[in-house]
Order: sequence, then C-alpha cells, then structure tokens
Amino acid sequence: MKLRRLSYFSLFFVLFLGFLNCAKRGTPTGGPKDETPPSIISSRPENNTTNFKGNEIRITFDEYIKLKDLQKQLIVSPPLEYTPIIYPQGSASKYIDIEIQDTLQENSTYVFNFGQSVVDNTEGNPYSYFSYVFSTGDYIDSLNLGGFVADAELKKPDNFISVMLYKIDTAFTDSIIYKKPPTYITNTLDSAVNFNLSNLKDGKYMLIAMKDNAGDHRFDPKSDKIAFLDHYIEVPNDTLYQLTLFKEIPAFRATRPNMAFKNMITFGYEGDPEGMEIKLLSDHPQDFKYTTIKASDKDSINYYFTPFETDSLLFEVGNKKFIDTFTVRIRDLYNDSLAFKAQNSGAIGLEEDFMISSNVPMESIDDAKITIMDKDSVNVPFTFELDKVKNLLNLKWEKQPEQKYRVEILPESITDFFEKTNDTLKYGVSTKSLADLGSIRIKLRNVREFPLILQLTNDKGVVQYEQIVTAAGSVPEFKNIDPGNYLIRVIHDRNSNGKWDTGNYLKKIQPEDISYYPESVELRANWEIEQTFTLE
Repeated sequence: MKLRRLSYFSLFFVLFLGFLNCAKRGTPTGGPKDETPPSIISSRPENNTTNFKGNEIRITFDEYIKLKDLQKQLIVSPPLEYTPIIYPQGSASKYIDIEIQDTLQENSTYVFNFGQSVVDNTEGNPYSYFSYVFSTGDYIDSLNLGGFVADAELKKPDNFISVMLYKIDTAFTDSIIYKKPPTYITNTLDSAVNFNLSNLKDGKYMLIAMKDNAGDHRFDPKSDKIAFLDHYIEVPNDTLYQLTLFKEIPAFRATRPNMAFKNMITFGYEGDPEGMEIKLLSDHPQDFKYTTIKASDKDSINYYFTPFETDSLLFEVGNKKFIDTFTVRIRDLYNDSLAFKAQNSGAIGLEEDFMISSNVPMESIDDAKITIMDKDSVNVPFTFELDKVKNLLNLKWEKQPEQKYRVEILPESITDFFEKTNDTLKYGVSTKSLADLGSIRIKLRNVREFPLILQLTNDKGVVQYEQIVTAAGSVPEFKNIDPGNYLIRVIHDRNSNGKWDTGNYLKKIQPEDISYYPESVELRANWEIEQTFTLE
C-alpha cells in the first residue's frame, strides 16, 4: 500500500512540475478584445437642453477617450464663424470640453456632430456619429432632410462632401454661397454617400453639396466641386434628394505672359480659352508673322512670332467678356529649335494612327519624302493629316496583325512656322497578333435620345477607347483592343458636340449625364465579349 501511495505521489509530482513548466513558457492572452465603444455618463448642460445661455460644455465618458481626426470629422450646424476650442487634443481624457467662441443666434438649434472622432483610448472603438444638441430657444428643432451624393464624372464620389441648406429670405441671393456660410450643414464623412440634415426649422431652402477643399463653407470655383438642385425645397418633406457633383470651368481670365524663347511667349489663362485672342499693339515690321497653339500639358497658349529688334512688346489679350493688356520685356534668349516626338512608338493598335508631334508649329508636309515599310521591306501605301490645332502629323495606313513597320521621314519633309525643316527621322512600330487582342460588343438598351458617347476607361476614369453612337439598331464594337479590365460608360451628349460638358451654378446648367455599367468588364486575349448595357 505504501509503495502504491509513493507511486501516486511521484506521478502527481511529475505532472505538477510539467504544469509549472508549461505555465512559465505560455503567454497570457489577456482575455477577449474590447470591442465596446465608450458611453456617456453625463453632460453639462444636458444633451438636448433648451434656453442655452453659456459658452462651455463638458461631456463625461465611462472610460478614457481620445479625439481622432477631429478637424475632418466634427461638423457644427449651423456653422460657427470661429472654430470652438475642444479638449482633449492629442491626449486621453474621460471628458470632452467645448468652449464656444461665437455669439450664438437666438432661438436656434445647434448640433455638434462628432462623426467617428470619439474613440476609446485602448482599442480605438468609435462612438459613431455622436451628436450633442442644444437650443438657444424654448424648443429643439426636430425636422430632417436626407438623400445621397453622386459625382458627374466619377463612378464613386469623393469623401467628406459637405451638404448645405441656405434659408430663402429677403437677404438671399444666388451669390450667397461665395460669401457666407450656410444655415445648416452636414457631411458624408469618409465612408458613405448618404447624407442627413437634422434638427431643422421648417421653411424654404436652397440645397447644395460641395467638396469644400478649404473647409471655409464657401464655394471656390477654382478648387471646389459643387452640386445643386434646380428648384428650392420646402422643409418638412420626405423626399430623398440626389445631388450630383461637378467641377465648374471658372470664368475666363488671362494671366501674365512669360517669354519662354526668343521666338515664343506663353500666355497663361484660367477658365475656357475658347474665343481667346492675342493682339500685338506694338509697332512691328510689315513682314511680322505669328501663330498660336494651345499647350498640351498646361493652361496656356504658345504664341510663336518672328522676332525683331525691340525692348518690349505690348499685347491685348481677352475674349468678349474680358480684356487686359500686358507688357512683355524682351530677353536675350535662344530660339526654340525644331524637335519631334512619336506619340505612340513601339506597339500600335490596328485601328490607331501613327502620330508625330513637334515643339514648333508644323506648316507643311512633303509626303513624297516619307516612306513606310513592313518587315519584308515592302512599301506600304499611306495617307497623312496635319492637325494644326493640336500640332500633330497623323500617318494612316492599313495595319496587319503581327507585323513590324519602319517609318522614315527624309530631310525637308516637314517645314515649320519659321521655314525650318527636319533632319532624317526614323521610327519603328509593331502590331500584336489577333490572338493577343480581344473585342467587346456592347448592346445598349433603354436609350431615350441620341447621340451618345460610348467609352471604355481604366479604373481611374482615363478614356482608352470611345465611339459616338448616333442611331438605334447598331451594336458598337471595340475591335482588336488590348486585354484588360475596363469600365463602360455612356455620356448623354445633350448638345451633340462630341464631348462631355460640365455644369455651371450661376447659369443653372447641370452637367451632362454619365451612365456607368455597374461592374468592370474583364477582356482576355483572344476573347470576343458581348455585353448588354441597360441605361437608367
């Protein structure tokens, strides 16, 4: 019996030592992760208080909290002229202190919406969309208005879109959005396209949405996107409103010109350059010549001229609504010498033109000095087009799949504005095999009017291919194009000018509609896809 007890004791001792050893090597888990957001214990004055008279608020929580991205997340409605002082800033605390710097409006309900900025100190769990509300009058305004935001060009709108209501009264004008903050404001923050304006008074309002980059609650056409309804709204109502954002083209304004070369001056501008005229007012020789080309990479017009001896040149620049004069001091600079660049060397599409650009305006082409040969050194017939607006030489020929071409442009084939000519230019291009390409046919349904502009874009909205559709019955096809993931979109070309037109707030012009196919389309090599696109 003693031996049996000794064996049991020995076994127990070994197991106990093993348990201790395991306990020493193990790592404590600390229990389940805390996913509970902080909660409010009290607020002083209480939330939803009326006849608010002070300028200080304290909100106390049941655990330590911190404020995250407060400047982006906090929305105060109606907006305050001076930003309130709010603590804690960069440290943990069990309370939020708010010190109001403004004189508050009488009989008004104020909403401090903290968005997702209040989080617990340990795990960062947010107290989502916490709002503190008070009224300087006898009651809390309780009406609501909602809807969603879209973007005229993009499939998904930007984050942090401000949605604003302006009271229609005797002081209201359309220009108020440039000068004063709105009566009420909310924000879509960083995850939703929906909006909700709460604690509103009844009345008539103008509804606006804005990508307010400066954060000053005022519209700046140079930097901000805007959306508006073409009618005023009455509150209360239960309508859900769609606001479609667009970027305006600012009003035209010429900026100070800059002499880039001895024979070229750049004239910058803001807005739409259509109708822009540049007139030389200074005395000049009878044989003086000039021409202009829009710069491809910036908002400016390049003014090429035949130089002559002078200290400065006086110009009048403008359009029908804007005229200004500028003096350009002549500097001792080099002339801009003739240079060329192939826009699509290397691989080229079967339906694509071969394009050559020049840094100086091209005036004439001698196509007898241009040859195009395939990989068997056989001359290929071609035609050409000189696009003087874009300053492009387009060479056109019937391309065969899986072929290589050599383009040779002999000296004096191209003559520029200054009667200078090219040296020998040589380029090589090739085409892919049909097995490396694919095609997409698109059946359009529920089309209400034509013309339409049908486009294939990449995921960033950059147009890769497009066609203009002018009548029902046809099935547009993008043949022999590169494989990839494409977005399909349709521009409803209301004015039939072959391009998308944006809107204008003061003129009450909405942007042209764009319809997106809901999903991206994958095109693989050697595939032929037929996609049905039902327009809404």
